[in-house]
Amino acid sequence: MRLPRSATLIFVVAAAAHAQLTAPSTAAAKPKRLATSPAAPPPLQTPADTANAMAQVERLALQSDLAWVGEYNGAITGEVSERMVAAIKEYQKSKGSRPSGVLNPQERTVLGETARRRQDSAGWRIITDPGTGVRLGIPTKLVPQQTSDANGAKWSSPSGTIQVLLTRRKEANPTAARLAEREKKEPAGRQVDYTVIKPDFFVLSGLQGLKKFYLRGTFKGDEVRILTILYDQAVENTVEPVVIAMSSAFNAFPTGAQAGPPPRKTVDYGTGLVVSEDGAILADREITEGCLAITIGGLGHADLIEDDEGNGLALLHIYGARSLKPFNLGGGAAKSAVELAGIADPQNQAGGTAVSSLKASVSQLNGGGNLALAPQPPAGFSGAAALDETGKFAGIALLKPVVVAAAAEPTSATPTTQAVLVRPDTVQAFLKENAVAATGTSMDAKAALVRVICVRK
Repeated sequence: MRLPRSATLIFVVAAAAHAQLTAPSTAAAKPKRLATSPAAPPPLQTPADTANAMAQVERLALQSDLAWVGEYNGAITGEVSERMVAAIKEYQKSKGSRPSGVLNPQERTVLGETARRRQDSAGWRIITDPGTGVRLGIPTKLVPQQTSDANGAKWSSPSGTIQVLLTRRKEANPTAARLAEREKKEPAGRQVDYTVIKPDFFVLSGLQGLKKFYLRGTFKGDEVRILTILYDQAVENTVEPVVIAMSSAFNAFPTGAQAGPPPRKTVDYGTGLVVSEDGAILADREITEGCLAITIGGLGHADLIEDDEGNGLALLHIYGARSLKPFNLGGGAAKSAVELAGIADPQNQAGGTAVSSLKASVSQLNGGGNLALAPQPPAGFSGAAALDETGKFAGIALLKPVVVAAAAEPTSATPTTQAVLVRPDTVQAFLKENAVAATGTSMDAKAALVRVICVRK
């Protein structure tokens, strides 16, 4: 797996010439106009200028998405480079578009959706290894089997086709160069075809037996920590985009905010929307993940039927409940603003089980088919119903964690969650895939809302 060096970025963009119009001559003499100098054309915008104008989190997401579709093979840092713009152009060529180096909104949406599908297919997760404290990304569906001990951890596919090894050891006065030389020889027979040595880390890749390998190592004091990825050449096309993401997500010695997301709450609260008379409820996947028990306030236990990793939806079902008033999911659409109806988290908000509402603006969200909401609604509102200006269903509001595989670590200014609106057609497709007939006729969204309570260990 190669990560070639970046080169100097030089872009030449052709500008349209400004033609000076002159008035046609006529039979009658007209007074001559004084000649004036044409206005200077605006400064030329290069693809790099456009990328630099993005927020840091958007550049990180763009590089990450390009890596997941196999077009970008550099470090995911959020820094604009020739390699990043070249990757955009190659992606545009692959889609039959003009390779401008700047994605239009439709291209960006398609790219994001494709990357999300590939992440979901791989089971991509950013985790903190409990034994070592290392923060890393793991394709959990590709390597579902895990073992660990005091010296590290191992994830592997059932047949051993793909293996991920996290190792740690003590070594006196380590340097990146000495560590790299040792790893080139262990195990015996490694054929290294790519080497990078920096003061604080090193990278090797090549062949180990019949498998390809990628290795990234670093150290702090006398503690050495190394990530090794082994995979059969037959799965190279599937694994190599994941290797890029894993390399960039690897943080051997995380501190503070870099150590990963905080532990999940023992009790989590969200909002659910009743969509059928027999007890089908739409909720937030993040709220309902890893629960020992899910309870619907005032109605009792609920079963988790299915979830949608890509869009963040969960389908719950309660049995035996009467007098449910499912909401009508047809006819609405978000424009510039929506009204969110939800139930705030009682741990952070007053008001008990009361349904409340707030206004939010809607904008296009880069990297997916969903929309962005601002301001971010309060805790407990994840799963809230969004209504358009006529009171019709305009989608489900979710608070989604911002997870990007990046060498650039989060700072206090980096958002940890993002408020998004899942469109009505996405919601309806999710219900159809799970054979749920949305039978709601009520136009009273507040009457169809319930509190979702998740209890974890």
